[in-house]
Amino acid sequence: MAKVRIPTPLRKFTGGADEVAAGGATVGQVVADMDSRFPGIKERLCEANGRVRRFVNIYVNGDDIRFLQNLDTAIQDGDEVSIVPAIAGGAVVGG
Repeated sequence: MAKVRIPTPLRKFTGGADEVAAGGATVGQVVADMDSRFPGIKERLCEANGRVRRFVNIYVNGDDIRFLQNLDTAIQDGDEVSIVPAIAGGAVVGG
């Protein structure tokens, strides 16, 4: 099982939990396992075509899955998966 850190906007799906355990050999399987227990969470993370949404970042042990094998990134027992919504920002003015 992996430990999955849940960001505040998605905690409504997990009953307020900031961390849940989920099983699977890949990130995609972990997401599917979470969706089976917390219906609706997958559609917040993935597009209809199955790809991770543009403004969602998923990390395994601190490594961005976009630079690994995306949803096919392997998961080992005890791995930490972090879901981080991307934050859009602007330029700092002045100073």
